[in-house]
Amino acid sequence: MQKGWTTGACAAAAAVGALEALLSGAFPDAVTILLPRGQTPAFQLSRTEIDGGRARAGVIKDAGDDPDITHGAEIIAELRTAAPDAGVSFEAGDGVGTVTLPGLPLAVGEPAINPAPRQIITDNLQAAAGRLGGNADVIVNLSIPGGEALAEKTMNGRLGIKGGLSILGTTGIVIPYSCASWIHSIHRGIDVARATGLRHVAAATGSTSEAAVRKLYDLPETALIDMGDFAGGMLKYLRGHPIERLTIAGGFAKLTKLAQGHLDLHSSRSSVDFARLAETVGELGANEDLTARMRDANTAMQVLEMATHEGLAIGDRIAAGAREAALATLSGGTHVEVRVFDRQGGQIGHADGG
Repeated sequence: MQKGWTTGACAAAAAVGALEALLSGAFPDAVTILLPRGQTPAFQLSRTEIDGGRARAGVIKDAGDDPDITHGAEIIAELRTAAPDAGVSFEAGDGVGTVTLPGLPLAVGEPAINPAPRQIITDNLQAAAGRLGGNADVIVNLSIPGGEALAEKTMNGRLGIKGGLSILGTTGIVIPYSCASWIHSIHRGIDVARATGLRHVAAATGSTSEAAVRKLYDLPETALIDMGDFAGGMLKYLRGHPIERLTIAGGFAKLTKLAQGHLDLHSSRSSVDFARLAETVGELGANEDLTARMRDANTAMQVLEMATHEGLAIGDRIAAGAREAALATLSGGTHVEVRVFDRQGGQIGHADGG
């Protein structure tokens, strides 16, 4: 699959193009930048504007084959000269967010331009300035037209990033379907919860289970972790950054996979072991005929319906198994409970160790 470029890499290319215009009076036909792992991609500029001591350049983000919401967005860098020896500083323009809560790797009030992209941009500006015989004492204002609307589809609001998107990317390269940005958001959500003094967070596999657990505990937005399929990414980070209490909430099928030891719950990367699930229901008293039909089931929902019809509390057993798997990954430090919900948000299983 085709790789793409992060918003940070696009911002670096736009910034270098604008700096070249400031120093030479002309924009380059294309901009080549150096990424942390040695790659040297070239970018075409989507816009070139210069006005006195300011220059603006844009790059259209190509995320390759990754389903990135910023694919096709224009990343614009406007540069203006700063005081001698001031170095490179950053501002958030239209569509780029501002940090409003502690816990992120940026101070409150800073533009949501992450440390790694800042370094990539700074390094490339300094290299360009040296090549052109000038200096990189500039203020970099980054903007993304339409970024505020796009940010509503991300976890930025929950992380306390207001007004737009974040400029992200550690390596500058987008790996298709790596879901690195989702896991990054899970980690930052935990950081914000810890920094704001929360003692209880809830990690949910989807919107129905999140709404149910939020209603149950009346939790604030910052206590909700959109875990999705990435139970492992969430639990492994919590192991080193513990919260006093964790509620894991999800549907029957995904939490069955967690109970069976899978930490990536996506359907393409893990599946329910129906023979094992049937054995679990057998331990609750299901007869041989019922367990045989469960072994041949097509979906976990079928097994749940059959067990429920027979009055077997499979939801509680799955919750207990999921809790054991979570505790094994966490290795102590956090009290864990698991709640299993049906598709209507009704609770069908619970385990908290009490």
